[in-house]
Amino acid sequence: MPDHVGRRRRSPARLLAPVALLLVAGAVGYVITTSTDSGDGDGGDSADRSAQERPRQENQQRRRRVRAFYRVKLNDTLGLIAEKTDVPVERLEELNPELDPQNLIVGQRIRLRE
Repeated sequence: MPDHVGRRRRSPARLLAPVALLLVAGAVGYVITTSTDSGDGDGGDSADRSAQERPRQENQQRRRRVRAFYRVKLNDTLGLIAEKTDVPVERLEELNPELDPQNLIVGQRIRLRE
């Protein structure tokens, strides 16, 4: 009787699968690290980014001054709303006497200005 009768022949894919998995994991890790790179080392890229962000920040500050109401979002607290809108917590409480700071409801409107 031949020796190989009862033995299974091992497929080369059984050895190549872990190697392929490691290569894919390495490629994903490389893409993640290069896409989250701050760009400090490539001469001027960060300066270009900051020049593009400046008008955005100015527009957001203008919008914040004009808004009269804020709509509560998931996980908002009165402190976070105060930071986002540049209105102190005390002022928010004065403008919204019915407001329960411990029980903010998603979608609830909060007055920011008189």
